[in-house]
Order: sequence, then C-alpha cells, then structure tokens
Amino acid sequence: MADGRAVVSLSAVHKRYGSGANQVVALDGVDLSFHAGTFTAVMGPSGSGKSTLLQCAAGLDRVDDGQVLLAGADPARMSETARTILRREKIGFIFQQFNLLPSLTARQNVELPLRLAGRPPHREDVDRVLADVSLGDRAEHLPSELSGGQQQRVAIARALVTGPEVLFADEPTGALDSRTSRDVLSLMRRIVAERGQTIVMVTHDPIAASYAGRAVFLADGRIVDQIEDPTAEGVAARMGRLEVPPC
Repeated sequence: MADGRAVVSLSAVHKRYGSGANQVVALDGVDLSFHAGTFTAVMGPSGSGKSTLLQCAAGLDRVDDGQVLLAGADPARMSETARTILRREKIGFIFQQFNLLPSLTARQNVELPLRLAGRPPHREDVDRVLADVSLGDRAEHLPSELSGGQQQRVAIARALVTGPEVLFADEPTGALDSRTSRDVLSLMRRIVAERGQTIVMVTHDPIAASYAGRAVFLADGRIVDQIEDPTAEGVAARMGRLEVPPC
C-alpha cells in the first residue's frame, strides 16, 4: 500500500555527542527515507546509531548537520511548541515496556493522547482502534489484568488513535516471549497492509526484522546495507558480518 511519498527523510544527517577526544559520532552522513505505507526495520550492532537515528527521525533530538523532514516539516526550523504539536499530531510511539498507566483501563490509556491534546475522545473512534488490535472485549480491563501481548496491543492502539502519519517502534517485542512477539509483529504488518500506516522499527532481532518490508543496517553511524523483503536467515547473516570484530 506504499504510495511513494516520503513521510520521513534524512539528508546528510550528522549527530555528534561530546567534544574533543571524547566526541562520539552517532550518525555520520545518513541519507534515508521512509515512505508512506511501508514497514522498515532498522538494525545494527550495539552503538551503531540506530536509536539515535530513531530519535532524530522523530524530531526528539536535533541534528548537528543535514536535514530531517517529518511529515513535510523541518523540526529544526520550528519552535519547541510547534515541534511538540508536530510530534503529537503526526507521530505515534511504541516502546519495549508498553508505558501504560497502571491505574487506567485499556480504553482510558488509549484515550490519553487525545485528552492531552485537548481533543475530546469519541467512544466510537476508541472502540474502532481497540477492535483493530483485537481488544474490543478488554476495553475496561486494567493493565495488570492483561497479558504482556495484550498490553502491547493497547500501546499500539494508543499510538494509532490520533491518526499519525508514522509510528516509531523501539524494540516493541523486546519484553515479550517468542509466540507473543509473532502475534504483535503480525498485527503491525497488518496495520501497514490494511491502513497504509508507515512504521519504523528499531530491533536487534532478525525474526522481528523479517516481518518488515525492508531492513536497513547501520554500522558506526552509517547506512551500510539494505535488504528488501528480508528473511530472518538473511538478516542474521548480515548482522553476523557486521558484528565480527576487525582482525
């Protein structure tokens, strides 16, 4: 369902931390686009820059050089208030640890982004997104009454309820067992296929990456490879080459 439109693009992006001898180059001239209706897995060894890439792509961190365009806007040219509104209206986030409020029901957790944005939630919209993640019968349950997979589904529904242009997922299956992970990843792939949602997922898991339509590999802050229609075996082999220490 990809339509060729870049929802997020990074052009010659550099990001550095520290200074002098202690300076770390987290991103080193990254050129990368994420198009509407696509599911991309971002992979790389520890310290490769994948988390920094996600933070810069989502407008959470400023780049030192280059440009990020997010839903057609340049966060670097916006005020902090405007960036907050951009993230609130155009972006959804899915985290490893779900980040649900334990005192709120599934429905109330899903409604929360709308309430924070000053938008009164409509019951039918919340019901629809809960049904989309197969939790229509769990709407009044607290997180403690849900399994880990169900909690992550609530988190996905919460990310979808504002109608974002892109979902950023940071190790979304890292806290789940293998069977539950497959269920959540299948759901994410279905959301892309049926809703035309754009998803960018940071993961270290080759099996998780195999659910994406593209796997992008980073090493030392640079894009070193991309695989279309990745398989778990192909991703594992590519990661193995990246992680072999130099002779």
